[in-house]
Formats: sequence, C-alpha cells, structure tokens
Amino acid sequence: MSEPMPKIYRLSRAQVVPADLESVWEFFATPRNLNRLTPPEMHFTILSGADEPMYPGQLIEYRVQIVPGIVVHWLTEIVHVEPKRLFIDEQRFGPYAFWYHEHRFAPTPEGTRVEDHVTYALPFGPLGKLAHALWVRRQLEYIFDFRRRAIAEIFSRHSNAHDTEMR
Repeated sequence: MSEPMPKIYRLSRAQVVPADLESVWEFFATPRNLNRLTPPEMHFTILSGADEPMYPGQLIEYRVQIVPGIVVHWLTEIVHVEPKRLFIDEQRFGPYAFWYHEHRFAPTPEGTRVEDHVTYALPFGPLGKLAHALWVRRQLEYIFDFRRRAIAEIFSRHSNAHDTEMR
C-alpha cells in the first residue's frame, strides 16, 4: 500500500521597500544576509555554501532551532535565478516533506516590491496535519512577519542614510 500524498500548504507575503531594485537584489542575492531575516531565538546558523553570491545549483546548509531544544539541519538548493527578477530555493534535506520558496522582485514607483511564495508539506501524515494546525502555520507566519519587519528596517535605514548623516 502506498503512502497518501501529504497535504500541500501555501504562504505568501509581499511588501514594497523604499529602495531601488539593484540594492534590494544585491541584498537578497547574498545568502549570508539570511541571518538578518531570521528571528534570533531560532539560533539560525549558516554552516556552508553562503560564501559567494547566489547562483543556480548553490547548496546552502543551515542549522536552526525549530522549537526550544530541537535543532535541525536544513539543506537548500538555489534551483533557479533570474537576476533582479526572481530566485527559487528548494529543500534537499530538512524538517519539511516538501519546501519550494519563490522570491520575486519588481520595481515600483515607491521602490521595489518583494514577494515570497512558499509551497510546503509536512511529514508524518495526520500528525503533520495536526502539527500544522496547532503550531507550524503560526510559526511560519511569525517568521515571515519578522522577515517583513527586518526588511522594512534594513531598507528604511538604507534609504534614509543621507538624512541620518545630516542630523
């Protein structure tokens, strides 16, 4: 008997940051900046693969605390890159049964629109569905809300650097 297909979940976020596309892309195309976009209590650590700008086929290995006392290794691959437009990472090893994260960028009159679209599934069948309902969904929303605030702060300082120097 084959195992049933896991339930697929989706999470999307979008924001406009007050910075030009070139600056925004440069920040996101630098894998080590992911540390700045992850809540500190997750003790996110890049173990390997983040020493150079992003490219297709790049493998990045992390260690992250998913709940207090439980640390997991996570390996993602950058599978697609269209400079200044989008990149996609997929989990190769980690806590999800499936993880596909699309990052999109587009210039706007106000700056740059940044979008995240995550498609994911959890392991463990009915237990995974229960974990999603009780905790995983809220945890991912918290992480992406943190990310949104961090991006706004980083690029607010970036765009206001000249004003700050004049005070």
